[in-house]
Amino acid sequence: MKDKMIIGRYLPYDSYIHRLDPRAKLLATIFYIVIIFFANNLTTYFVMALIVLLGIHLSNIPVDQFIRGVKPMFWLFVFTSVLQMIFTPGITTYFEFGIISISKEGITNGILVFLRFVLIIFMSILMTLTTEALRLTDAIEYFLTPFKKMGLPVADLALMLSIGMRFVPTLMDEAEKIMDAQRARGMDFNDGTVTEKIQNLVPLLVPLFNRSFDRAIELATAMEARDYQGGDGRSKYRELKWSIHDTFVLGSFAIFFVIVLNLRR
Repeated sequence: MKDKMIIGRYLPYDSYIHRLDPRAKLLATIFYIVIIFFANNLTTYFVMALIVLLGIHLSNIPVDQFIRGVKPMFWLFVFTSVLQMIFTPGITTYFEFGIISISKEGITNGILVFLRFVLIIFMSILMTLTTEALRLTDAIEYFLTPFKKMGLPVADLALMLSIGMRFVPTLMDEAEKIMDAQRARGMDFNDGTVTEKIQNLVPLLVPLFNRSFDRAIELATAMEARDYQGGDGRSKYRELKWSIHDTFVLGSFAIFFVIVLNLRR
């Protein structure tokens, strides 16, 4: 399980993507997600796939890392795509029974929905694998700074988001350890009906929640022992520095946006 959860982990490679400012990577990811919702045919999705493949190539991270990140959600994507296929009406209908209708347009829409999910996850994984959690926190805090005037605790909010994202793979590691311990005592999480499988998860969730609370208390105690103070007046070990490469990346995404708009039908 811990090998499947990729989102939230950081791989310290030396690459062009790794050296980009985290603010640029965060903006590029958001921009990419916005652009992909404008893509409405296979040609535009081909362009979006090229962007992701180029990013993977420039990150020097093996493609199998991204495939492993998609695997836990693969069947959810398939299920959503199938629903799109059978409930989307179209002009060229192949099969129709009640509210179920399989058409050429529905099949195309289902394929595009599946590609959209996969590409968005690939782009999100690319950002997290190439960006340290603390630097991503700094980027989030930077963009939330204007909300300080509204009384929003920006530093605390950014810290909570960063810790939450960082603890996802940690909790998956803990779940794997608990499952291994219970398997050694004879527990089988794969046998039985769906109801029995859900009931088998209760012995997993209870110790997992307990361990999560223990980790939260340990983290809070460690931060208090170091007199952690967020917000104004707190210095940073690594300052964010915007470079010409960051401007170039965002400019490239703007060009891709124009290309996708022109290729829409």
